[in-house]
Amino acid sequence: MHQIESVTSSDELLTAKQAAAFLKVKPGTLACWRTTKRYPLKYTRVGKSIRYRLSDLQAFLAARDSGDDELAQGGE
Repeated sequence: MHQIESVTSSDELLTAKQAAAFLKVKPGTLACWRTTKRYPLKYTRVGKSIRYRLSDLQAFLAARDSGDDELAQGGE
């Protein structure tokens, strides 16, 4: 897998393989999400290549974070 440590800026563009490694999914999963619009994960097209901003990936994860508040309030 590609190393994410080389990313220095939250606006740096990652390849689909790097983005998949960051999210711990397969590149094909990202392609499926992108083509079916299953999730509102932003991406950028650079020529024929697809790129993802690190800040968008972080926001995507943050939006899906269930947090501890829900459990503390009796949620499941």
